[in-house]
Amino acid sequence: MPSPIKDFIAGGFGGVCCVSAGQPLDMIKVRIQTMPRPLPGQSPLYKGTFDCFTKIVKNEGFLGLYKGMAAPLAGVAPMFAICFFGFGVGKRLQQKHPDDVLTYFQLFKAGMVAGVFTTVIMAPGERIKCLLQVQAAQGKGAPVKYNGPMDCIKQLYKEGGIRSLYRGTGATLLRDLPASGMYFMVYEWLQHILTPQGGSRSDLSVGRTLVAGGVAGIFNWAVAIPPDVLKSRYQTAPEGTYPNGIRDVFKQLMKEEGILSLYKGFTPVMLRAFPANAACFMGYEAAMKTLNYLAPNL
Repeated sequence: MPSPIKDFIAGGFGGVCCVSAGQPLDMIKVRIQTMPRPLPGQSPLYKGTFDCFTKIVKNEGFLGLYKGMAAPLAGVAPMFAICFFGFGVGKRLQQKHPDDVLTYFQLFKAGMVAGVFTTVIMAPGERIKCLLQVQAAQGKGAPVKYNGPMDCIKQLYKEGGIRSLYRGTGATLLRDLPASGMYFMVYEWLQHILTPQGGSRSDLSVGRTLVAGGVAGIFNWAVAIPPDVLKSRYQTAPEGTYPNGIRDVFKQLMKEEGILSLYKGFTPVMLRAFPANAACFMGYEAAMKTLNYLAPNL
């Protein structure tokens, strides 16, 4: 049974690496996904990924790319600890003996268990992050509703209690269950095929670990993008806009913008997926090796 202390430390370090590497493109993704539909004759607020990047840097400075980072960063240590621990729980639930080798479908189901575990932490953090990112998009001079993550938490709780903080939990589950399953399954598959013949996973080079983590991230987001768009729209909309939840978001998007609207932010998501998740798994594996060396009995 893996050490929960090691999982927490290594998972937390991997999560910090992931958020730090991927935050700028995550900011761009949310801005593109939630930008208002242009009126007839008007140009869209952002013409694409690079246009969004240049406008953020021009109007808000380079650090504008890191707005809203405090909320996900504060949650990454417990989230990734629970995520990797949840994956281990999902595997053990399907094993009759500790050494049983699981099929890839069983690994997919174990990844879905990890998705359930992380949603408890992810849902409020995602809502706060998206609200702060969208607020920043309004530009200088616009009224500021939230003065940072803690103020956002206080106002959301005052407006609707804990339910307001967890608004969009169903959408987060819809995104994270299949996406987490794909994430871990692909990572385990690549770890297996990239392991040198006759060697073990500990023999994998840094480059191969980065490739395995990066490709796993791409497959994760290939599954996650449509529900992520619905989640971002729902979590940032004014209270009462979508009384039936993401079903109303989906209906409105299909009616007004078509099926391609579910893939808004595709470019920044995919540009972010490889480096962010390569950094995550590299950080996790490096931290775990260090912990196993320094404290083998922990």
